[in-house]
Amino acid sequence: MSTQESPAVPLVEARGVVKRYGPVTALADGRLTVLAGESHALVGRNGAGKSTLVNVLTGLQAPDEGTVRFDGEPAPALADRDAWRRKVACVYQHPTVVPELTVAENLFINRQPQHRGFISWRRLKAEAAELLDTWDVRVDPEARTADLKVEDRQMVEIARALSFGARFIILDEPTAQLDNREIERLFDRMRGLQDSGVTFLFISHHLQEVYEVCQTVTVLRDARWITTAPVAELPRTALIEAMAGESIETLAEQGVQERIVDESAPVLLDARGLTSEAYDNVDLTVRRGEVVGLAGSSASGKIELAEALAGLRTPTGGTAQLDGRRLPFGSVQAALKAGVGCVPRDRHDQGLVAGMTIGDNTTMSVLDRLGRYGFIGTDRKRGFAAELIDRLDIHTEGPEQPVSDLSGGNAQKVVMARALASDPRLLVLINPTAGVDVKSKESLLARVDSAREDGTAVLVVSDELDDLRRCDRVLVLFHGRVVAEHAAGWRDHELIASIEGIDHG
Repeated sequence: MSTQESPAVPLVEARGVVKRYGPVTALADGRLTVLAGESHALVGRNGAGKSTLVNVLTGLQAPDEGTVRFDGEPAPALADRDAWRRKVACVYQHPTVVPELTVAENLFINRQPQHRGFISWRRLKAEAAELLDTWDVRVDPEARTADLKVEDRQMVEIARALSFGARFIILDEPTAQLDNREIERLFDRMRGLQDSGVTFLFISHHLQEVYEVCQTVTVLRDARWITTAPVAELPRTALIEAMAGESIETLAEQGVQERIVDESAPVLLDARGLTSEAYDNVDLTVRRGEVVGLAGSSASGKIELAEALAGLRTPTGGTAQLDGRRLPFGSVQAALKAGVGCVPRDRHDQGLVAGMTIGDNTTMSVLDRLGRYGFIGTDRKRGFAAELIDRLDIHTEGPEQPVSDLSGGNAQKVVMARALASDPRLLVLINPTAGVDVKSKESLLARVDSAREDGTAVLVVSDELDDLRRCDRVLVLFHGRVVAEHAAGWRDHELIASIEGIDHG
């Protein structure tokens, strides 16, 4: 009688995970099977469900449906944080160590060795040195953590997680702040830890890294599991197809209308050398009646760049002109006065005043036009608001309805209405269709087309390919730099390859 080897029990297994936030399904079918000792990549475009799955895998949130198992055993109860720490840890792109404490203090924070009721500093230092030595982390236990390089801070976090007993480490965009040599060193350390029995889940927008350091890859798309495959057997084109949702052949057959930009149209926005912690030396121009897209991963700097142009942030270097005049930074009011309209990324916190009516919200940026010396005629204000409601097809009982009563799509239309109310020369739209239904999305994107026809310069920053299809060209940011430009007519796989860092170093 022949005996068959039973398959190894996965170190981590998630099946049929569903997670909803109100009406939004963030994860419809999350699946993951990670074997002990491997580096397993989790990839997908922004909004694919990666962060939600990580929240479930680390016990930050319970799934609404589905199961998570570690070593074949059910996941601990959500409240049992110590049990979760023994199973899994997540190291994020921004280290969570306390900068002012030493490495030793960070390693044993809230569990320092005691002697007669007092912290034993001698034992703390000795145990920290032993822990770092065990995992071959070459960092001085007495060094102030703030003085360490990012890569060393990450290794301190990994060592701290291992000291709890966890052997499954999630690395969430660990290379976002590292240069090429630092990335290579991180990968060497990962391989060394793998040899010592540590298992990694590696999340990155740089697909080249997946091929360098991972053995298996799982793809999520539109909140669902798509495929899991050995990295060595999955060509890059197939990986991008899995993320994009259509084959490259199919995309090539689709006729995409190319737009011809009027090269004689005057440049309305002219930004030179814009620099901050999030982006570096960015030049950007947008012509009258041109729609330019900004694409990139969450760590690309695209949102910070757009927010600077809308007056929400101040760059550390560079200048921008709008219609020949200097564009002020760091003041939304000054940017508005200079001719900038903005749909911010968070309509709840930045875009709407919840306690006010639709009429108040749509007209608050143009009150000076509706009356003189602080007196505003109610009829004039109501008429102006009604015009905007009609223009954007906002489903409402009228201008007096509280904005808090509206659906997500209609609330976003109110934010767009206010941005358009001032007849801006530059319209900055940040994730303008996030979290809205298909019909509202189409209505909002139609405003982009009409703004173009009105001669407005439009900047669209989005993770949604449908938003970017309206653009005359799309600039791709990667680690804070513009690395590619795609004219209208691009194919999904081409843009995703640029965003994910495949066709540049």
